[in-house]
Amino acid sequence: MKGLKKHFAMTKPFLNRLLDKEEPQSVKAVDGLDLDIPRGQTLSLVGESGCGKSTVARLIMGLSTPSGGSILFDGTDISRAPAGNPAAVRQRMQMIFQDPYASLNPRWRVRDIIAEPLRTYGLSGSREEERREVDRLLEFVGLNAKDGDKFPHEFSGGQRQRISIARAISTKPEFLVCDEPTSALDVSVQAQILNLMREMQRELGLTYLFISHDLAVVNFMSDWIGVMYLGRLVEVAPAAELFSNPQHPYTRLLLDTIPDLGMSKRDRTPAAGEVPNPISPPPGCHFNPRCALANDRCRSEAPALRAYPNGGRVSCHAVEEARGAVVIPAGVGHSMQTAP
Repeated sequence: MKGLKKHFAMTKPFLNRLLDKEEPQSVKAVDGLDLDIPRGQTLSLVGESGCGKSTVARLIMGLSTPSGGSILFDGTDISRAPAGNPAAVRQRMQMIFQDPYASLNPRWRVRDIIAEPLRTYGLSGSREEERREVDRLLEFVGLNAKDGDKFPHEFSGGQRQRISIARAISTKPEFLVCDEPTSALDVSVQAQILNLMREMQRELGLTYLFISHDLAVVNFMSDWIGVMYLGRLVEVAPAAELFSNPQHPYTRLLLDTIPDLGMSKRDRTPAAGEVPNPISPPPGCHFNPRCALANDRCRSEAPALRAYPNGGRVSCHAVEEARGAVVIPAGVGHSMQTAP
C-alpha cells in the first residue's frame, strides 16, 4: 500500500449546506497509509475502534474504491479494479469476515457456500470433482464431509467460522485478509480457530493481513504489527520488538492495557482525553491532545514514518527527538508468546 487514502463524505444535502453556510465535510478513514506485507508472513493491524483497520481490509479486497494512493499485489496495481477483476489476481486473494453468523447465506447449504468460488473461477471440471473438493475442504478445517448437506443455522459460531475458512481457501489463495475472525467467538473456540489458521499458514504458505483489537491474539499470530490511530499508521515493527520495546506513545498506551499478571503494582498513567472527532481531527500529530510528550511542533507538523534500528518505522516527533524514555509494560515479552 502506497499513500493509500479513503475519505467518506459526511455532508448535508447541497441546499441545506447552502442555507447553513457550511463547508463540505469528510471522514479520512485511511489517511496516507504506506505498508508492506512480506510474503508468507502475518502482519497485524491494531488500534481502537474507528481507526480505519476494517476500511483497509475492504480497500484491499476491492469492496471499496480508494480516494487516493495505490495497492500493489505481486507487482499488479489492483486499487482501481472491481472486486472480480483482474480475475487472475483476485483469485489469489480471499477474506475471512468478522461475523460468522452474517457472512454465510442462510438459504444455501454448506456445500454450495464452499463451492461458490470454485464455480465462479471455473476451478472444478465436473459436479463430482466439485463434490470431492468440498468434502476435502470440510475435513481439512476439522468438519465432516457429511456437514456439506446441512444449513448454516445447524452449526455453532466456531463451526461457522471453519466453514468461512473452507470457503476462503477453496481457490487456493496466497493471501488472506482476516478481519477480526475470532472476535465473535468464545475464548476456547478462538484458540481452536487461531491454531487452525497457523497450521494452514505452515501447510499452504499463506500470507495474512490480520486485523484485531485483542493484543494477546495479535501477539500469538503476528510476525509484524502495525498500529493505527485515526486513519494513520503510527508505528510498524516486528511483533517481538514492538511488545518488548514500544516506541510511539500510543503504542505504549495500548500495551499498558494488558493485565499485569506479575502483580508488580506499577503505576499506570492513563492518557488524558478521548479520541478526537474524526471529522475534524487535530492538526499535526492526531495523537497530540492525549500525549504527555507533545509540544508545539507536534501540534502543527504531521510526523513522517521514519525507520529505526529495531527494523520498524515510527511516526512521532517525540521519539525522533528522544524527549521521553520508553517505558516497557510489565508482563509484556516472553510470557505473552503462548496461545491465548
